[in-house]
Amino acid sequence: MKRISFRAGLVLGMSMALLPVVGAGVSAPAAFAQSAPSNAVIAPVQTLYKALDQIVQSHGSFAERSQIVAAAVDQSYNLEAVLKASIGLRYNNLNADEKQKLLAAFKDYTVSRYVSNFKPGADVKFTILPTVTDTPVGGNKLVVTDLGASDGSTPTEISYIMNNAGGSWKIVDVLLSDARISQAAAQRSDFSSTLTSGGVSGLISVLERKAQASAKD
Repeated sequence: MKRISFRAGLVLGMSMALLPVVGAGVSAPAAFAQSAPSNAVIAPVQTLYKALDQIVQSHGSFAERSQIVAAAVDQSYNLEAVLKASIGLRYNNLNADEKQKLLAAFKDYTVSRYVSNFKPGADVKFTILPTVTDTPVGGNKLVVTDLGASDGSTPTEISYIMNNAGGSWKIVDVLLSDARISQAAAQRSDFSSTLTSGGVSGLISVLERKAQASAKD
């Protein structure tokens, strides 16, 4: 299987551009045990990158570009699993209404970060490596991608942890560069202090403010 590339036409801080939350994190375990490439595992990442490629070529408003990314996030991510991992054990103590409101704010925040980072006219090439590997967590897979530019600069490695729930592969974590910095771990560190000081309503307010700020970038 060949590498799958999406070509867009300024790389915007690619070291963190794909991470909806920027913060200190911990290193995730490296992948191991090569397995056969799988179109089904790679497909969600393709969907996400096609949407990002579309918005950097679009001259639409922030709201219009957000609709494109939101649809891709719905298809590509198990966003509830990402949120649960980002909250940690406290998530199990939330009631259904708190979980629903928090998930809605988390989605808006995630989408707004993508749209803010990948502005129209960005010079970025999304390349998905064809080899899918197993991770130390049973059943999960790792999809590795590169984000580069036309100036020939060294691409940034972004990897995705994929989980199959209900017969559909979805992204459940994002790992940055060779250090494999876990997005969920970074968010857990960030969210913990906010939950301690302000509870769920406080975290929702913070996510909403950050989403609104991204829309103004």
